[in-house]
Amino acid sequence: MEERESNAPGRTAPPARPATEPSWVDRVVAVTGWTDDRRAPAVDWAAVETRLGTALPGDYKELVERFGYGDFDDYLGLLLPDGPPGSLDLVTFNEFWARAAAEDGGRWWEPYGLHPAPGGLLQWGSTEGRTSFSWLTEGDDPERWPILVMGEDYADRHRFDGSTAEFIHRLLTDRRHPCSTARYFDRHFFTSFEGRDGEAGLPPGAR
Repeated sequence: MEERESNAPGRTAPPARPATEPSWVDRVVAVTGWTDDRRAPAVDWAAVETRLGTALPGDYKELVERFGYGDFDDYLGLLLPDGPPGSLDLVTFNEFWARAAAEDGGRWWEPYGLHPAPGGLLQWGSTEGRTSFSWLTEGDDPERWPILVMGEDYADRHRFDGSTAEFIHRLLTDRRHPCSTARYFDRHFFTSFEGRDGEAGLPPGAR
């Protein structure tokens, strides 16, 4: 006869398996109520990373593929490789500012350099108010890169030790976050700009 499990006295039930924790990307999807199953056009990440000379954080790549071109809470937008018209191109944008820093000595970003300088800043997000969000490319593991938030005047700076998706989730939900939108919104959202025409406000010569 087949033996069956029992929770009768004197018998210990097997421990329950812990539920799988949602990823930070899944949490961003959930908190924004993002239900668009459409995926952004496939990105040739190998080509992008070759051009940049570095691997990129996996959750950033997943955010790009899940959300595409748009803003979180009408505030933070991602820089996209080979994005649609109007978006800021991750590679072109960072190449432009690396050239600018090489020409003027990079004094605005001191004590940091700009990628591809060792440990240099590699920008991945921005706001209309010109707040920038960059990885500090410290070490060979992009999954461990901290994030530096820098205001328009380059003086107001905040460091965040965590992943890109965790940073965005905390920005949306944590009132203590230095860039929190939770202070202004009870519900959070992602506004897609896919299909809109126009050119993004890149500096002259960046394209």
